[in-house]
Amino acid sequence: MIEETAEAGDVTARYYETDTERVLAFERDGRTAAVAQNVEGYAMLKVRPTADGDELERYYGFDMALDHAAELLGVAPNDLPVPDAAADMGM
Repeated sequence: MIEETAEAGDVTARYYETDTERVLAFERDGRTAAVAQNVEGYAMLKVRPTADGDELERYYGFDMALDHAAELLGVAPNDLPVPDAAADMGM
């Protein structure tokens, strides 16, 4: 199982894979957001308030999903650290 973390400022990102999904979960000052994609890596990205929460929105592009996640955390999208293993998420 792949697991990788990254930090930037007060934001921590954790990338991991389950049997069915690739998950990029963010945490900042008690706030959370997550971007998930099927493990094969070809489906739309789902943005959730938590890694196992209900889907809020789906996006084709990683940049759009990161924009939404950043909004949930109250930071700019460029402030989100992205572990190398997650860099190829999106369609």
